[in-house]
Amino acid sequence: MSDSYKCPVRTFGRGIHPANDGKSLSRELPVRRAPLLENYFVALPQNIGAPPSWVVKVGDEVKKGQLLATPGGKVSSAIHAPTSGKVAEFLETPGPTGAMVSTLKLTADGKDEWTELPPPLDWKTASREELLQRIADCGVIGMGGAAFPTQIKLAPPPNCKIDFLVLNGAECEPYLTADHRLMLEQPERVLTGAAIASKILGNPRTLIGVEDNKRDAIDRLNRFAGEYGVEVLVLEARYPQGSEKQLIYALTGRRVPEGALPAAAGCVVQNVATAAAIADAVCEGKPLIERIVTVSGEALMHPENLLLRIGTPVLEAVRLCGGIREEPGKLLLGGPMMGFAQKNFDGMVWKNTSGILLLPPRLCVQYESTGCLRCGRCMEVCPMNLVPCSLASAAESGKMDLALQNNVLDCLECGACAYACPAHRPLVQHIRRAKAEIRKMKKK
Repeated sequence: MSDSYKCPVRTFGRGIHPANDGKSLSRELPVRRAPLLENYFVALPQNIGAPPSWVVKVGDEVKKGQLLATPGGKVSSAIHAPTSGKVAEFLETPGPTGAMVSTLKLTADGKDEWTELPPPLDWKTASREELLQRIADCGVIGMGGAAFPTQIKLAPPPNCKIDFLVLNGAECEPYLTADHRLMLEQPERVLTGAAIASKILGNPRTLIGVEDNKRDAIDRLNRFAGEYGVEVLVLEARYPQGSEKQLIYALTGRRVPEGALPAAAGCVVQNVATAAAIADAVCEGKPLIERIVTVSGEALMHPENLLLRIGTPVLEAVRLCGGIREEPGKLLLGGPMMGFAQKNFDGMVWKNTSGILLLPPRLCVQYESTGCLRCGRCMEVCPMNLVPCSLASAAESGKMDLALQNNVLDCLECGACAYACPAHRPLVQHIRRAKAEIRKMKKK
């Protein structure tokens, strides 16, 4: 029996664990690097905050890793070329949410030649400012989904004393196994990034939480964790264990104040893939131009964990997995709980694309919604202790002030309530609408 089985298992209150988590389709499959493609479609913005600005034009020859777009403000992120080639055109394409975004079509020259990269930094002797600048220059963002510029997250307000750096290795979304394979195959890369981030934050206690359905990754991390000053803690496999507030509570016992960021509780959270990208930026000078993506689902011929360049067309990723087994009932970017449904295969891989999921029609039943049964099941599973049925009803009635009074902005949009609802009400959609309306009113 491995040592990980002797460790206490931590968790948070409420949440769910889907009966079929779909991870068996890909968790045993090693990461495979995708071959060089003919065309890549790089979109902006790929970060929360100010959109970056293109610094190239049609006809320009670029090298792999060359700057394509410069940050548009303090909270922004650079974008770099995924390979060498020519800027073919600029066009408007739908992003993951359906909104149209500016997109650069890069036609590869087949040489895959790197631009001149900045020299490696010795992170143990480099200053905090040097490390933050390198991370910014390499366009590192939160790769777990939030897409927040990493250099900003690692520079909390001076009045916030950071006691914990928490690495999110939970990967609680069904079907997704990209982070699992990263931790299992490249643990030292993850731990190096954690150590660099810890140094930037003033060397707080550094924890990495991994769910207990990834015992092989836990054991692998534990082989090296001590050398990097990182503690590996075991989490119960429960959704949404990887959400920042739930993860912080499970690992530290601290609660993030209502409406506040983790720094208010003395914590900073980073995804494990982000930590690996930090290590690449600092130790090799490499910008964030590729990531591991789980391409999976029962409608796919051969699920895989692929190392894909940013801008890889979704259709090409599907082809690399042998194409479809049957016409999918739903195509998702991300996981089935918080991912975004796509109209077609025209999308592309972004920096925060953790999965491409093709579900068969039998798993995509279109339920007919009925009235709220007042059963309370949505309350029982809500990890934020909200009353989702009331929030949704307020949104349906246009009573956004009532939704605001009942803390609708604290909703994670994790989907646990909709999953548990026997009336099949679209609770998350109503809540998302309420949050969007409230933010629009606040701007006015």
